[in-house]
Amino acid sequence: MKIKINGEDFMFDHDALTVDELLIVHKIEMPEYVTVQVNEEIIDKDDFASFNIQDGDEVEFLYYMGGGK
Repeated sequence: MKIKINGEDFMFDHDALTVDELLIVHKIEMPEYVTVQVNEEIIDKDDFASFNIQDGDEVEFLYYMGGGK
């Protein structure tokens, strides 16, 4: 399976991965703070265990930071 993550191409030996599995395989730090967007659609955290990433998908891992004045 070939997908694009944050603009880079990646190959995986799987036909599909859930968002939860992708977070583990891609070694995402602080997964509890990441927002995941697949093909420009934000995925609800409650769906991470069941939402399948498919060949050709474009995934973005987004971190929102607060602070400043």
